[in-house]
Amino acid sequence: MNKFIRGFGYAFKGLRYATETQLNFRVHLVAMLTAVFMGYTLHISYYEWLWIGLCITLVLVVELINTAIETLTDLVSPTYHVKAGIVKDVSAGAVLLTAIFALITGLVIFLPKLLNLIHYAA
Repeated sequence: MNKFIRGFGYAFKGLRYATETQLNFRVHLVAMLTAVFMGYTLHISYYEWLWIGLCITLVLVVELINTAIETLTDLVSPTYHVKAGIVKDVSAGAVLLTAIFALITGLVIFLPKLLNLIHYAA
């Protein structure tokens, strides 16, 4: 049981490492807080919350995996190597695609509600 509980400590240590060292992870955390604030303010539906939660989770998980891949790549290839660069580029591409998916999902959910607010305010 102690080993199981220690595992949570290691996981939180990894989250802390990503937060302290990775600018993109912090940017995604700010985007997460913005999405949650907007969802609360605009009273999005249960199903919309599920989509927002999925997007938040996917982006943060893929960013964490990207950080792990980049760190491991730096460990095994401390000097520049073309294939190491490809590994890092592909990993970053996965984050980009996930973030684009999250952005489009956010636009589909939030844009109509924001346009309605603007329409009624005018």
